[in-house]
Amino acid sequence: MSFNALVVTKDEDSGKTSAAVTQISESDLPQGDVTVAVEYSTVNYKDGLCIGPGGGLVRNYPHVPGIDFAGTVEESSDARYKPGDKVVLTGWRVGEAHWGGYAQKARVKADWLVPLPEGLDTRQTMAVGTAGFTAMLAIMALEDGGLKPGAGPVLVTGAAGGVGSVAVSILAKLGYEVAAVTGRPETGDYLKDLGATQIVPREDLTEVTKKPLEAEQWSGCIDAVAGAMLGRVLKQMKYGTSVAAIGLAGGAPIEGALITPFILRGVNLLGIDSVMQPYARRVEAWKRIASDLPMEKLEAMIQPATLSDLPQLGHDILKGKVKGRVVVDVNA
Repeated sequence: MSFNALVVTKDEDSGKTSAAVTQISESDLPQGDVTVAVEYSTVNYKDGLCIGPGGGLVRNYPHVPGIDFAGTVEESSDARYKPGDKVVLTGWRVGEAHWGGYAQKARVKADWLVPLPEGLDTRQTMAVGTAGFTAMLAIMALEDGGLKPGAGPVLVTGAAGGVGSVAVSILAKLGYEVAAVTGRPETGDYLKDLGATQIVPREDLTEVTKKPLEAEQWSGCIDAVAGAMLGRVLKQMKYGTSVAAIGLAGGAPIEGALITPFILRGVNLLGIDSVMQPYARRVEAWKRIASDLPMEKLEAMIQPATLSDLPQLGHDILKGKVKGRVVVDVNA
């Protein structure tokens, strides 16, 4: 029986790739323990790289991208899952090295799945996706490092993006004062609606300075940008606080960074990896999302889409033009 999938192919002569909705069959799916009837997926920066003309992270073609999906188990050879179970998948290089969620069916290893958290349906889970899952991991890491409400503003860079939007909403619900950094002034009202109490223009933090330290401002930070912005933010962190680094939209080098904040203020730089997180930590993070993310705020972030919208959305997210969370109904 055939079904729809967004398939990326590569022209061997030109080296160019293209993506189109195509019919495939179950026999085309890769090996795995569990076959899932996919209901929803989403769009992340990595998806844009995989869909785009250069192929990005993809090594073998044809390829089905989609690093996230949620749906219902159809078949399982693993005792942990049975037909009818609702599941979610993020990470494990699915959608990159392994066929992913931009199809009406997916087949994966059972180890990569997590039972759908109580309180979330498949659509809401994909409104969260890897972006929201990463935001929750970052908040948990900051909490493990001592972050508590009332200590001062928590800075969120790239705040209007997927990770930032969820981070702002969760932090605000937990009682934190949130300072949201954005380079798009038109997103200010959107961020305030999510719970931000302060909007910080991106240009205020992108100038590279030679100062070893600046005035202490932030009690914590979730940074999706890196580059010159991270170098500047580190100099503004309060004593003994932490920055959770989750992205590098501004480039991998931390421009203007010095060792000074680390040894004079005891600042911590915490790397957040969402791809290879152990199962127990994944379950904990999803439970926290179900309890700590205000669902009405999540709904306000959602941009609905279908498989046919994905080529354009893949281009848009690489250009920083996607606001909030895209939810892809693969059956629409």
